[in-house]
Amino acid sequence: MPTNKNFTPVNELISLSGKKALVTGGAMGIGYAVAYRLAEAGAVVAIIDINEEKGHQAAQDIVDYGYQSFFQRCDVIREEEVRNTFEAAATRMGSIDILVNNAGIFPLSPIMQTSEEEIEKVLAINVKGLFYCSREAGRRMMEQKREGIIINLASIDSLHPSHKHMAIYDASKGAVLTMTKSLAREFGAYGIRVNAIAPGGILTEGSITQIRSTGETSRAGLKEFMSRIPLGKMGIPDDVARVALFLASDLSGYMTGSLLLVDGGYLVS
Repeated sequence: MPTNKNFTPVNELISLSGKKALVTGGAMGIGYAVAYRLAEAGAVVAIIDINEEKGHQAAQDIVDYGYQSFFQRCDVIREEEVRNTFEAAATRMGSIDILVNNAGIFPLSPIMQTSEEEIEKVLAINVKGLFYCSREAGRRMMEQKREGIIINLASIDSLHPSHKHMAIYDASKGAVLTMTKSLAREFGAYGIRVNAIAPGGILTEGSITQIRSTGETSRAGLKEFMSRIPLGKMGIPDDVARVALFLASDLSGYMTGSLLLVDGGYLVS
């Protein structure tokens, strides 16, 4: 069958063969699902996480499936540690082509009970950590003088609060969306695309643990939340990972500064 020379074959568009990727917070949940999908598409994936036990296990799981992955411990709020981690990853892989900024926390805290320590921790991980990692990846992508990709995990809360007691989290994810657009403008001249994903209700280990630990009030809130999802169900980590694969591949080659919703329609209800 003849091929149309005006269209790149779809298997080439989605392939990440030869690409080198870093996924922060990649030991569990959405981060692990993203790491798996990128590796499955052909990338070498460095899982970056503060949890050494789960991080090593996640990387080994991916290797056991026949793909390429390894683990490096890093606390993303520590600037020098981020710099050293990216240096080590680049040395081991030979380059950095894709960064997925997934590391983040989402504590529930009523405004009147939120401490200075809680505020600083959320902003440090969700905002400063993303900035440090993006800067290091961007620096290396510029030096390589070829296209690069940065994908940030924002949230539906970047656009509209979904729950009470998440004011600082919501503020941090609003910052992620704005920073995505700023990075896209600044890095675009170097061929670096920067986009964001806004997950809605995703069933991860962390979210399930939080629901169980906060009792009937939280479960009632979850029931009300789910009643507003047009698709009628919560998402799973792979729902987000498939969109990350789209943004990491040439399928999204003319996209930058964009936010893709993965929320089952929650924000249109």
